[in-house]
Amino acid sequence: MAKQVVTRTYTASIRNQQQVADDLDSLGFSASKLWNVGRWTISRVWDEIDYIPEHDELTAYLKSHERYDDLHSQSSQRVLQELAEAFTGWYTKRRNGDTRANPPGYRKHGDDHPRSTVTFKNKGFKLDTQYNRVRLSKGSNLKDYWSDFILCEYQTPPDVDLSTVESVQQVRAVWTGEEWELQFVCNVEIEVSEAPGEKTVGVDLGINNFAALAYEDGHSELYPLNCLKQDDYYFNKRLAQCDDSDSEQATRLNQKKSRRRTHYFHTLSKHIVQRCVEEEVGTIVVGDLSGIREDGEDDESKDWGTHGNLDLHSWAFDRFTDLLTYKAEMEGITVEEVSEQDTSKSCSCCGRKRDANRVERGLYVCDECELVANADVNGAENIRQKVSPSLACDGGDRSNGWLAQPSVYLFDLESGCFAPREQATS
Repeated sequence: MAKQVVTRTYTASIRNQQQVADDLDSLGFSASKLWNVGRWTISRVWDEIDYIPEHDELTAYLKSHERYDDLHSQSSQRVLQELAEAFTGWYTKRRNGDTRANPPGYRKHGDDHPRSTVTFKNKGFKLDTQYNRVRLSKGSNLKDYWSDFILCEYQTPPDVDLSTVESVQQVRAVWTGEEWELQFVCNVEIEVSEAPGEKTVGVDLGINNFAALAYEDGHSELYPLNCLKQDDYYFNKRLAQCDDSDSEQATRLNQKKSRRRTHYFHTLSKHIVQRCVEEEVGTIVVGDLSGIREDGEDDESKDWGTHGNLDLHSWAFDRFTDLLTYKAEMEGITVEEVSEQDTSKSCSCCGRKRDANRVERGLYVCDECELVANADVNGAENIRQKVSPSLACDGGDRSNGWLAQPSVYLFDLESGCFAPREQATS
């Protein structure tokens, strides 16, 4: 086995919650206020000259603002960096045709500011792993005569020992809706397996089938999104019954929905990596979904109608890709991201590109070479070929059967794992 340094995030509870909650609240409220100042500033610049400032430009402009000094300078920089990234993401979606994308909003509910996450970089915290304590720096405006920091006593899970990690890069104070918790972003040295093989697999991510896989030998698999669609419909219906979107009941429902989705992503990424080990895959090729638009006939975002839209946006696909990448690393498998441009329109056998080849959602028929394939699998195969071209593109034979009739795996509610469709109880 080889050793490799990777980034991991560990969550810890705060043992002295009552003693530090007020100070953490002050920082969380200040982060929201600074976000709002930055949001107003970007809006003015955008209205005047149609330009979104980079985060370093925004930071330089707001350094003299009184809200900037409520937090440690590195923490303030991180708030403005997240804001600039959010605006850039919104602009990218709009430029790529997503008319439903909205710019980042203000962090305010009436007269109240929510508790935003506060990030402390290397100069903003001091870690004491011997006594499980961490000092978090306040901004100069919030320092008082006896203390310029918050001393948090933390408790990590039994399998996590921060004294053994290579280094702690960041500490985040995160409000869960009920209390504060800490997240430690660490560099960790791990043992990774040798690559199970040299084969490749293409992964096409979408909303109807969350993942379609096309293996080098022609075998293919689909992972439908039925359970998350059911969750989305159920929780949206429950949330609509809440009197206030900011009520405790609504907060609990949103947290439960988020936990179930996170569990789904973890389980799916783990399952796909295990399948890759079984199939001797050494490289997973994933489509880069920056500025994703569900490719219906009119290239508009897919609408799930009156039953409510599944709010899977680019962040969800990015989150899944991150999980897939770090799980694959443990098995010695490389994950590569490639552009998805034209992968849904091109034939994976002859390369002919024609919109009409996608005769209906889920079916791809090539009028040139007579390939019949599942449309998502055809896209996954095109993604795979960007790294490892198949023999079919060089005149070799490739069976229509595997491409047209992929194996289907469903999330089994009883076991909490993925299973072939005929075995799943959900």
